[in-house]
Amino acid sequence: MVQTSARLLKVLSLLQSRRFWAGGDLARELGVTERSVRRDVDRLRSLGYPVHAAAGVGGGYQLGAGKELPPLPLEDEEAVAVAVGLRVAASGPVKGLEEAAVRALGKLEQVLPKRLRRRVNALQAVSVRLGDAAPRVDAEALAVIANACRDSEVLRFDYSSREGTASTRSVEPYHLVHTSSRWYLLAYDLDREGWRTFRVDRIGPKPRTGRSFKPRPLPSEDVAAYVSQAVSTEAYRFRARVTVHAPARVVSERLSGVAGRIEELDAERCLVNAGGDSLEALAFYFAWLGFEFEVHEPRELIEHLRRLSERLARAAQR
Repeated sequence: MVQTSARLLKVLSLLQSRRFWAGGDLARELGVTERSVRRDVDRLRSLGYPVHAAAGVGGGYQLGAGKELPPLPLEDEEAVAVAVGLRVAASGPVKGLEEAAVRALGKLEQVLPKRLRRRVNALQAVSVRLGDAAPRVDAEALAVIANACRDSEVLRFDYSSREGTASTRSVEPYHLVHTSSRWYLLAYDLDREGWRTFRVDRIGPKPRTGRSFKPRPLPSEDVAAYVSQAVSTEAYRFRARVTVHAPARVVSERLSGVAGRIEELDAERCLVNAGGDSLEALAFYFAWLGFEFEVHEPRELIEHLRRLSERLARAAQR
């Protein structure tokens, strides 16, 4: 009985980890016969888990959404609280929890009944976070993207560029990467035949999934570093190159979770490449570090810092 219960939990975990399992693959993963898998699936159904089965060649099992929430065990109010909490965590108020929150949110919303999903959406719609200037990301769209990455499914979505130009993209999604204020999707653009990094807040509210694809080799083993370099030099209106008078290790710790590329110059200096949508954001970015720095480019940032320093000096004199 203990072994059977443990296997049921294993079956449930596997069904949540992949969109679809062939019966033979699931049996091999568990080390049992396909007949045992069928019995385990029947037991999960008796507990309220909506496991769908397809017979014949290519048949298998899929965990879907049912009329009632399966026993996690969670009460309705607890399920709503968990879903709202995961959406808040996914926007990054607690460092290090963002990506785990999105994975958990994808699993929960996969089985969340519509009546509870409506309550979550209603509560989210009337909630206000004071002082949050970060762009808002649609949590349901984020969950769809996360599941598409997990299941290797082609994703199609409407996208708005920095200049506001609208386009429709068909991509093979691979990874979601979070900085301190934004989500980025690393994907292979099928129409443009190349790797691209997309800001998730610029993706339309209803991304659509399609056929499965065979994953390509990633453009870099360090996905976070690859995306950080891309968004620090390509995704912003202004690009800055600044020497900071502090060790690269220290500056890297201060900028943890912020898009930027840091190069060590010597034991006491480093070169920081970063981008921003405004000169004000870049000025704050480097002033916030708390170290002496020299701006090499752009020229507009040097002029902006000069005007800002004069304004601050007048404020101090008053």
